[in-house]
Amino acid sequence: MAIVANFKVEFFQYLDAQGKVVQTLPKFAHDKDTLLALYRMMLRTRLFDAKAVALQRTGKMGTFPSSLGQEAVSVGMGHAMKEEDIFCPYYRDQGAMFLRGVTMQEILAYWGGDERGSNYQGPKRDFPVAVPIASQCLHATGCAFALKYRKEHAAVVTTVGDGGTSKGDFYEALNVAGAWNLPVVFIVNNNQWAISVPLKEQTHAQTLAQKAIAAGFEGLQVDGNDVIAVKDTVTRALEKARAGHGPTLIEAITYRLCDHTTADDAKRYIEPVCLETAWKSEPVKRLYDYLVAQGLWDEQQEAQLKAELSKEIEHAVEDYINMPPQPATAIVDYHYEKWPENLQDQRDELRGIEHA
Repeated sequence: MAIVANFKVEFFQYLDAQGKVVQTLPKFAHDKDTLLALYRMMLRTRLFDAKAVALQRTGKMGTFPSSLGQEAVSVGMGHAMKEEDIFCPYYRDQGAMFLRGVTMQEILAYWGGDERGSNYQGPKRDFPVAVPIASQCLHATGCAFALKYRKEHAAVVTTVGDGGTSKGDFYEALNVAGAWNLPVVFIVNNNQWAISVPLKEQTHAQTLAQKAIAAGFEGLQVDGNDVIAVKDTVTRALEKARAGHGPTLIEAITYRLCDHTTADDAKRYIEPVCLETAWKSEPVKRLYDYLVAQGLWDEQQEAQLKAELSKEIEHAVEDYINMPPQPATAIVDYHYEKWPENLQDQRDELRGIEHA
């Protein structure tokens, strides 16, 4: 017998659950403004999510997927991206979308059933939210191929949940990304639950990161509750991709502290003790503790920031509520670049309903 190959999966962490440094911090983490920007966006995302859930519960918005407990994944990767990069998100990426220039009003509009919410005033090359599981991974590889073909110095980031790694779309995307050496970074938000299915029933693989090995490129793990570690690993993966050195798969280990969406009731399948344990290592409090320990933050600044963010969120909600209604034809207007003549009678029927 001969061993023909050996593989390893590295794990990265800078702050432990108590916000204490466990290894030498990357250069950016010594910059006060960067750390405070990361903290502000995580808190902004958390407060926005809470308001969005409240809007759904009171009938003012449709189903919404909160990112409670997972803010470091979204904010860390969003902060690592450059303007020229392309983002192909899934449905739990509010923090990264904010950093890319998507507004609160646009996100609320999308989940309120208004397609105008996908017409971002900011990142025109970024893709809209993908609700079908793992389809965005294939979109990302297509974008990455286009960037490589055009010789653009940019990369693509796409995200998927742990459940999405069981889909054929995910495996196909990894395979083509590896075979064609594409400039794409796959980020798996391993929040331990594929709706109500726990990770242990989702796969027997020791890690999700190792799924990259079969596709011929690097897979690694990061503490998804450590925003410094997330930003650092994604930054390095993007630099590698832009330089033409191929894709990376990053598995971010975190925990979903909320229902899968507002259409779910996680109390039916998550034991309270699991949530109690997970709350002890959640990302916002972790960075808060570190900032306080370094003398960079205090309770008074925290209260002031929460007041500012709450005011911003209320203004966004007001703008969303007061959006003028779309015409009835809007349910079909975004299907085609040019409306087919053989379907014109259907569009006319919708217009008739509108003016009835």
